[in-house]
Amino acid sequence: MSLNRRGFVLSSALTAAWLLSGGARSAAAAGAGPAEIVARYRELQVGRGRRSPERDQAVAALDELAETFDATMDIGSDQLWDDLPTGPGSTYFPKMYYRLRVIAVAWATPGSALSDRPELPQRVRTALDTLYRVQYNENTAEEGNWYVYEIGVPLWLLQIIAVLGEQLTPEQQRRYLRPVLRFVADPNRRAKDPATVETGANRSDKALIAVVSGAMLGDLARIQLGIDAVTDVAGGGAASLVSRVTAGDGFHTDGSFLQHEVVPYAGHYALVLLTSLSGLMALTQGTEWELATEVREAGCAALIDACAPFVFAGSMMESVRGRFLSRQGETAHDAGHQLTAAAVLFARTAPEPVRSRLAGLAASWIESGTWAPYLEVSGLDRFSGGLHPVGVAEVEYAQELLAANPQRPEVAAVHRVFGQQDRLVHVTEDWSASLGIGSSRICRYESINEMNLHGWYTGDGVLYVFLPQDQGHYSDAYWPTVDATLLPGTTTKDSTPPELESTPLAPRDFAGGARYDDRFGAHGLDFVSQDGTLTARKSWFFTPEGVVCLGAGITDGTPAAVRTTVENRNLGENGQGALLADGVPVPGQAELNSPGWLHLEGVGGYVFLAESAVRAVREDRTGSWRDVDQGANTGGTTNPYTRRYQKILIEHGAQPADASYAYAVLPGASAAATIAARASWQLRVNDPVVQAIRLWRNDVLLANFFAAGAADEVAVSGPASLVLGRAGRERRLAVADPTQRQEVVRVTLRGAAGMPVIAAPGTAEVVSANGDLVIDVQVAGALGATRVLTIG
Repeated sequence: MSLNRRGFVLSSALTAAWLLSGGARSAAAAGAGPAEIVARYRELQVGRGRRSPERDQAVAALDELAETFDATMDIGSDQLWDDLPTGPGSTYFPKMYYRLRVIAVAWATPGSALSDRPELPQRVRTALDTLYRVQYNENTAEEGNWYVYEIGVPLWLLQIIAVLGEQLTPEQQRRYLRPVLRFVADPNRRAKDPATVETGANRSDKALIAVVSGAMLGDLARIQLGIDAVTDVAGGGAASLVSRVTAGDGFHTDGSFLQHEVVPYAGHYALVLLTSLSGLMALTQGTEWELATEVREAGCAALIDACAPFVFAGSMMESVRGRFLSRQGETAHDAGHQLTAAAVLFARTAPEPVRSRLAGLAASWIESGTWAPYLEVSGLDRFSGGLHPVGVAEVEYAQELLAANPQRPEVAAVHRVFGQQDRLVHVTEDWSASLGIGSSRICRYESINEMNLHGWYTGDGVLYVFLPQDQGHYSDAYWPTVDATLLPGTTTKDSTPPELESTPLAPRDFAGGARYDDRFGAHGLDFVSQDGTLTARKSWFFTPEGVVCLGAGITDGTPAAVRTTVENRNLGENGQGALLADGVPVPGQAELNSPGWLHLEGVGGYVFLAESAVRAVREDRTGSWRDVDQGANTGGTTNPYTRRYQKILIEHGAQPADASYAYAVLPGASAAATIAARASWQLRVNDPVVQAIRLWRNDVLLANFFAAGAADEVAVSGPASLVLGRAGRERRLAVADPTQRQEVVRVTLRGAAGMPVIAAPGTAEVVSANGDLVIDVQVAGALGATRVLTIG
């Protein structure tokens, strides 16, 4: 991937610490050498032998998998396993190294069943010799997925070498490392395409590979090469892992994280980067290669700022998991566990006060995640060649952290917009939500390497709702079984989904919104379907009680029926939650003529703010992970899963012209609360130009303007998201430009003549205070961020 330098932001503190010093080795760190780095890397694989029932369970889970791999391994053949044929290309041999890694780590783990097998190291050595001869050596052609040769297999190989230790001669180590030295000769560059500068997660992994392989070989220059790659000394800091950018891969100035230029990936590649970076901190602490304090602090801050906001009950939100939401061995909880493990490892070496904050976050995630408990390791066979987010070492480290009883943060309301990745997160004390939307800047979805095969509509306005009593909703075989043509919040056609592309962008700019405070926000999308035939203007207004969803201008010229999905909830294998419509039980399938409200037991309520033709469907759906991921090294099993779903749809019919919808989603609400909420919102405008609601109790107006228009006392000169409210005698105005194209949004506020305006310097200018109050809000360079003004 070429490096996009546009909008590059480099901290002067980091450049001073690293570029001028060539790596800023700590003068006080001389003492620990390469052997210590290798010893620490070994510990990261097998732990310290700190016994506990949870550790014993983790060891047993590892044993179960390792014994299966060992029993089926034929070291007398060039094909070590019957189901993994040898030959050129990247399809099968990564799993061979992964299986050897599992066997070797199990043998090296104190107390494991395989640790009593003295002949096992020789079996692993024989297998390594075979793989070196027939699959992976310094002369191997790089065919297929470059990642396998340059990152995936090198990591497995380094872990095998580290845990075998003295069971390998120096010559054996050097031989097995020759392909690593070839394919990761320079962690700054792609071996397959040297013109490509590595960024983000790929750079972090290669930095770790360079440091560990250098330590194994006693090559001090190679260790330094890996350390320098962290801050991109070779490139003048342009691809530094910890500097903030405004375009392209990496951590952005607003907390966004992108990989592959246009994919929000706080829920995967950011985790990979942080895992490697926390590992580097642990490996080099107290050595002459210790990362500078500024670098360590920036890495910790990135975890807190970019990833932690998307954690719910120990799991990562689906909106930032990209194609990996389709991976059986990487559910939302697995991803959350990976972030937790990184936070725990960071906390072991981070300076205060960030150390205490990380420890508190990790403790809260471990304790709140009850659906897939972090400390209860089981079922490792489903990881299909991927890292086990929680193993023996991770259990030990987490228990040490918990024993110190760090202060847990309180759950508090948050509404945060990440304009540079077209994402938001809305948190209340009782539920959370996020949106998956695409634009001309951010792709609708990513589908590469035969992954995310049902990802057609995941960027078309999916409203993800997270409930504390339903933590497993998205992890419990959701993606293999859900009807992925009807995801909540989307407006789609009843026709064959579009042909999958790698990272398709949408044609329109308007995608984003305004943050009023931690309780309220407005978000909008100028929607065009991937095939270009279906258009709609869509809004989501976030409040403490729920999300009000508006749609207008829904138009399509094809014969297929168009529908908006209000809900498509996974009820589990035999979910029995009752559905009520205006107090009457709804059977399995029903056509509902303009209901006032619906309530789904255990999930929440739905209030309809306009007449709607609603269809409710209760159905069992069966699918396999292989249906959604057929990747060579990630693909799921063909085992069938059946889950029961409750669909709630608004039918717009075939060839709608300017159709609309208006409803509110009330997560976790009781039937009584749903009925009471009907009076909470007043629909003010819902047309293709303006969508707006008013909350009378809070006196808050939330609006999206897709062009110049007016709603109640507010008018704007062009596209904008806006929230207007009161704070005592003062008014508070929040304005954002979701197109990220404008210089100024002119706001006219009736009834505010002569009122003073307070705003951050350079963000607003009063044009007229006589009669109506006219303000020019400066949005140039805001990149979707909200400008907040106080009036009065």
